[in-house]
Amino acid sequence: MNNDALSYPPRGLSREEAARYIGIGPTLFDEMVADGRMPRPKLINSRTIWDRVTLDIAFSSLPDKDSGLQELLDRSKQKAATR
Repeated sequence: MNNDALSYPPRGLSREEAARYIGIGPTLFDEMVADGRMPRPKLINSRTIWDRVTLDIAFSSLPDKDSGLQELLDRSKQKAATR
């Protein structure tokens, strides 16, 4: 009995799997691939497959949501400049 197939995550992901892995829908995933925020796929025969490791790297490179700190600093600078 071979349970190896379930013992580790796949390295290659389909378009739908890659989008789900990142946490978005396929349409947004396509846009992000087109604009370079997500990596281009690899071609295996006629299949397009995304490398899970390169998805991790691209995801880590995305900007964090602004915590509001920069906005507070900018307002503080504006108030100081008007004094």
